[in-house]
Order: sequence, then structure tokens, then C-alpha cells
Amino acid sequence: MTLELSIDADWNEQYIGGEWVAAESGETIAVEDPSTRETVAHVPEGTEEDVNAAYEAAADAQTEWAEAPPAQRQEVLENVLHLLEEHEEDIVGLLGREAGGSAIMGGTSVHLASDQTSEAATLPRRTKGEHADSNIPGKENIVERQPKGVVTVISPWNFPLNLSMRAVAPAIAAGNSVVLKPSTNTPIVGGLLIAKLFEEAGLPEGVLNVVTGRGSEIGDRVASHPESDVVAFTGSTPVGRHVAGLAGENLAVPAMELGGNNAHIVTADADLDQALDAAVFGSFVHQGQVCISINRHLVHEDVYDEYVERLTERAESLPVGSAHDPETVVGPIIDESQRDEMLEYVEETVDAGATLETGGETFDVEGVSDSLVVKPTVLSDVTNDMSAACFEHFGPIAPVIPFSDVDEAVELANDTEYGLSGSVHAGDLGTGREIADRMDTGMVHVNDQPINDEAHVPFSGTNASGVGGYNTTDFLEEVTEQKWISVQHEPREYPF
Repeated sequence: MTLELSIDADWNEQYIGGEWVAAESGETIAVEDPSTRETVAHVPEGTEEDVNAAYEAAADAQTEWAEAPPAQRQEVLENVLHLLEEHEEDIVGLLGREAGGSAIMGGTSVHLASDQTSEAATLPRRTKGEHADSNIPGKENIVERQPKGVVTVISPWNFPLNLSMRAVAPAIAAGNSVVLKPSTNTPIVGGLLIAKLFEEAGLPEGVLNVVTGRGSEIGDRVASHPESDVVAFTGSTPVGRHVAGLAGENLAVPAMELGGNNAHIVTADADLDQALDAAVFGSFVHQGQVCISINRHLVHEDVYDEYVERLTERAESLPVGSAHDPETVVGPIIDESQRDEMLEYVEETVDAGATLETGGETFDVEGVSDSLVVKPTVLSDVTNDMSAACFEHFGPIAPVIPFSDVDEAVELANDTEYGLSGSVHAGDLGTGREIADRMDTGMVHVNDQPINDEAHVPFSGTNASGVGGYNTTDFLEEVTEQKWISVQHEPREYPF
């Protein structure tokens, strides 16, 4: 199969009803390379008219797609999987140019998207109903599982490929149609690329529709469209609350994966070598722009000074710069507003009494006048109420907070409105598991770091980190509904 998936391809059309069309307005949005600050592509600036057309196409196509044999739906997903594998190099390049992702981030994204697509390909044959006994003589109870209808997917910019695919692929596999609105920062790899993959894979017209545009202009219409039956959103908690409210007005099911403030607990008897290896990856991969990255390092006071010293040394040794340098580990932040916000958190934290061990400033990239690269940052003497600790900083920032005993560590870890992920390093696995059980969060990883995602294992948060879940059959339940059909096989007696 021949596909043009480089940044130099023509991305100036949306995918609606099986056709590539310009925005109703005729306007476009520039796509910027975060490493070079250069405009590398233009995508359509979608309007509410485009949104309405996308939902109309999705609604028209859904019934026929729901009636397609499981083998047909499975084949489409398997074709997408093969295309992901075949075009991995091009996709990694796109992630570097559009999302500022290093080669490590790009490869991870394609691997995760492939895993999610592979899991979704099993769903058509696994979507089964059941029988239930009846208290009424001669009655047969049948419970069927049917697709919801039209699924809205609003995806983020940080890992745009896999965070779109984890909702799009299972929704389509289950017999739904989809309207996908990718982030304005990453409209290609988070949306238009996915449309090209599914089109090439043989998906019928109208089952997947992609509208690009500014969230400030079309976001509310996407989230509140009356044709939408499920709204799957990944992003910040404040925006997620707004999106869920709009979805609720139409009684659409909200599937929200929102913010996190993930703790990395290190006990006095932990293996510091392993804890630090995990800490460096969990804080600095993709510049910390991961909802499940380490937001706070909680370290026992007996090993605190050594941990801070060694973490600082490791942070200063990381290759920093353009995402196009294959050696780079810490590349650019997605845009100026994100960069400025995280640096403000660092400044506020230092002003509140913390010590800046390293970082806290931008790194000059050759030929770039206003670099988006932030140096890996370590802060010591931090308390839980300081800005870099109590807010989701979403950057290459490692605030380190001391604790005196396990009870205090758990209390600190749980002292947040969020509950997405977390990690524990303890010398004794039993102690590590005990701490994990006490952490109020949807996912915890013992002797590891919080960034883990496997398509056959549930992925969900608690509290302000979201509602609903992804992966395995969890998201299948979000995008399908049960229908009770009873059959009375013999005459029934009624009281009157």
C-alpha cells in the first residue's frame, strides 16, 4: 500500500463522509514545529458547519456499519495495524515535526497505537450477549450488547497518535461511527493521519470523520452535538469538566481521562539505583508532558540528600535540544503558553522557599530565537503546597519532597484532588504493595514509575482524574449498551 504520510504531504483537507474537503470557511491554521518554531504545514480551520456535516455523515453511516459482520470490522482494524507497522518511520518523523517528540517518544507512540489497534481488532468477535433466567414461566430473556451510535473523540497534543487511537479503534470495532476532533497543536498525527490510515484500510465512508479547527471556535459544538452518544475526552481537568457538562446536556456518556498529580514514593530501604532510573524516565520522557508522568518525588528523609544529589546529576547529564537530533532525550515544550506556565510554577516554588538544584530555564537551540526547550529541573526542600507540587506542571520538572514514615508518605501522596497514577519503590515488595493499596489512585506501579499503558489492562483514574475507563473491555462498555429482549414461548397468565 502506498501512502504519503510525511509532513510535506497535503494536509489541507478534512475527512468528512469519506471525502477530503476544505473547511467551509476556506481558512487554514498553521502547524508549527516546536523545535525550530517554523511553520511546516497548514490544516483546515473547521467551522460549526463542518462539524454538523461530520455528525450528519457519521449518523448516516453508523447503522450499516453496526450490521457489518464481525470479520469485516476485524479486517479493517488489522489492516490499520499493518499500516502502522509499515509506516512507523514516517509517523515517528511526523511526531517529531508536529509534537516535538524525540525518537524515543515517537517509537513509543507507534508501539502503543499498534497495541491498542491489535486489542481493538479482537473486540468484534468478543462482543457477546447473554441469557438470563426468568421468574415468568415460558419466558426467555436475551441481553444483547449493541453499539451506542456516534462516538465523539476529542484528543490531546501530548501523545496525539495513541491517545486518539485508543478511543477511535475500539469505538469503530464495536460498530460505532466516530467524529474525531484532534488538538489544534497536533491536528495531523492526532487526526488527519488516522483518517488516511482507516481510509486505506477499507473503512466504509462516513464511519470515521475528522474535523480540524480551534477548540475555542468549534470545541463546544463538538462536545455538545445532539447526534453524539458518547464523548471521549483526554485533557486537563478544568476543560474536562466543561466538556462533560456539555455532553451531559444531551445525555451523552462522558469518558474522561483528565489531569494527574502522580507521586513517586521512595522508602528508606529502596534500591536507589532502580528508584533513580525509574525517576529519570518517569519525570523527563517527552519533557514530562505526560498525564501519568511523575509530578512529585516523595523520598524518605534518610536517603533524601543522596537522592536529590544523584537525581540532579542525572538530570544535568540528559541530552537536551531539538527533537530532530537523534541523541536528544529532552526536547521542546509544545508551545509558549505551556512553557511559560511551567517556568512560572518553578519561580513561585523557589520564591516559597524551595531550592533550585538545576534547570529552571530554557536551553538555547541553535538558530531558534525563542526556544521552547526547558532544561531538566530539580527542586529540593519542596512542600506539597508549593506550585510545582500542587499543580500538574506538565514539564521536565522534578520537585522532591521529604517524608519521615510511610504514613506521612501516603498522606502526602493522597493530598491532591487527582488520582490517576503513581509508583512506589520499597526494599520489601510486601511493603511496596501495602503502600500501593493505600494510595488513592486508579493505577499504581511497584518498583517502577507511573508511565505504563497496556491495551489489555484497564486504564482509569479516580477523583478529579476522570470518569470511565480505557483499554480492554472497559472502553467497550462505554461505547456499547445492553438491550433486553424477552420472548414469551407459551401463553402467559395475567391477573386481569
